Amino acid sequence: MLQLQDLQVVLEADAGLVKALDGVSLTLQRGETFALVGESGCGKSMTALAIMRLLPDNGRVMRGRVALSNKVPDAKPNELLALPESSMRRIRGGRVGIIFQEPATSLNPVMRVGDQIVEAIEAHTNLRGVHARNKAISWLKRVGIPEPERRIDSYPFEMSGGQKQRVMIAMTLAAEPDFLIADEPTTALDVTIQKQVLDLLKALQSERQLGLLLITHDLAVVADMAHRVALMYAGQIIEEAPAEVFFKRPRHPYARSLLQALPDGVLRGQKLAAIAGTVPPLWQTFTACRFEPRCERAQAQCRAQAPKLERLGQQSVRCFFPVTSAQAAKSTGAALSADTPASPSSFIAASSSTPLLDVRGLNVRFTSGGGLFRQPHVVQAVSDVSFQVHAGQTLALVGESGCGKTTTGRAIVQLLRGQPQIQVAGEAWLDAGAASGAGRLDLFAMQSAALLNARRSVQMVFQDPFASLNPRMRVQDILQEGLLILRPDWSQDQRMARVRELVERVGLRADALNRFPHEFSGGQRQRLAIARALAVEPRVLVCDEPTSALDVSVQAQILNLLRELQQQLGLGMLFITHNMGVVAYLADRVAVMKAGRVVEQGDAQAVFESPQDEYTRTLLAAVPKRPV
Repeated sequence: MLQLQDLQVVLEADAGLVKALDGVSLTLQRGETFALVGESGCGKSMTALAIMRLLPDNGRVMRGRVALSNKVPDAKPNELLALPESSMRRIRGGRVGIIFQEPATSLNPVMRVGDQIVEAIEAHTNLRGVHARNKAISWLKRVGIPEPERRIDSYPFEMSGGQKQRVMIAMTLAAEPDFLIADEPTTALDVTIQKQVLDLLKALQSERQLGLLLITHDLAVVADMAHRVALMYAGQIIEEAPAEVFFKRPRHPYARSLLQALPDGVLRGQKLAAIAGTVPPLWQTFTACRFEPRCERAQAQCRAQAPKLERLGQQSVRCFFPVTSAQAAKSTGAALSADTPASPSSFIAASSSTPLLDVRGLNVRFTSGGGLFRQPHVVQAVSDVSFQVHAGQTLALVGESGCGKTTTGRAIVQLLRGQPQIQVAGEAWLDAGAASGAGRLDLFAMQSAALLNARRSVQMVFQDPFASLNPRMRVQDILQEGLLILRPDWSQDQRMARVRELVERVGLRADALNRFPHEFSGGQRQRLAIARALAVEPRVLVCDEPTSALDVSVQAQILNLLRELQQQLGLGMLFITHNMGVVAYLADRVAVMKAGRVVEQGDAQAVFESPQDEYTRTLLAAVPKRPV
């Protein structure tokens, strides 16, 4: 077995010593999958790095032990934290392997993938030369890489994201470890590739009796894969249980809230159970329950002392007032609070027959390369795509990575203009509204001042808010930037009044205006990105994977916000995503894209219940089921 006991890890930071892990204990047996789940910053990945002794330079273990059973019967276990580095190198990879979240940064970009796998084989087995190369080809074949004899000489940049992740799995398992740590192994993958990778891990685990420590925040993946689950919060494990028990009867209030924050079609029209507040900073000294400021069940004792992890039947819970088994079974899957969708305004009702955005025959072509003796390489990214977005409604654009979803959104928002290697054709008719007096406008036919005015009506929320917000500008300047360009008729007082209104509308305090983007959490930054898009009063909002990088609870906050804003303002939304749970919860209509084309389009419920295209059926079949 692999065992952690009372592990405490600290990181040196400007604010002081950050207790990234504070008394973590867990046991992983061979042949089982142990899932470690929780929000970003709770300590999941730090646990993996501590086991592998790969902590950052500012990190160190203050107390605790990591014990790995010896292969020699009746021998003492290896104390990993006490081993010299030379011995740890044999353990690291040979006994305990790790798959990191982002394969593109984990693979050496200037080495062929085959050489990297051979390097691992030669370091941890007796195979050398041609025998090691043949073993590498065998592993590439087992993990599903096509033409392994040829692809073994490929570089990482010549492979897709799913193929790079498979190479990482092959390289890790080729060393034949007993235990495997998978740190968010499918977060960046499409649902179809995710299913292939998870099925592969399950098959290899069964074959080799691997002990698998699965680190993730995707609870649907956990429900499908795990035998046992440990939920972390603020550097501690706060609940541990068999997977089936955890999902049916969560005892900690935080666990129950996380499960209720998962979006799906059952909760459509209801407010998701978003958890108020944020994770506390870990540099402070805790004398009370760490979840107490966010807990609806908190009492005086919770504010006076810190609870211990105690056994309750099959579960261990760190809580003075855990949910009873009967309450947990009754409440799982039901939202803590629900509301009835607001009645559509007269504006929405009156304009519902006329689409806000009517896209017809959209084509986008990319041209690259070419020269004196070479033909240019042409890629048809989007082919003859047509759809409509109505006021107060959401059209979800779904499909695998590379299918053309983001390119479609960027083309509509006119972000592909002025690039000679990109050719855009088709029509995008915008209903500018009665107030403008402009009537219907074709965005692709507009130029100069007319296009600038039209940009007020169509705005975009990007996937990564940190990359899309200028890190050198304060929030008030970021939110005013669009107003200065698109509303030059407004005075400074009018702009500031609008900015203050926006910050309040997206649920942030007024003091946020004088802060920089890096001072906010991921969810707060996404709220600022939404506020920036709303600043110029658009009629259509294009959202490109706005929740894909967010935790479950933060995702619930953003989805609640978008839904409320849509009801209040009559926004039409084009929602680009591969998260089918979000689509089932939020979308009125769905358009499914494959290889640049829309292969199926219709009412969301109809597409989910009776998909007509074979690709749509494959896509929906690959979606992990919501835990119930």
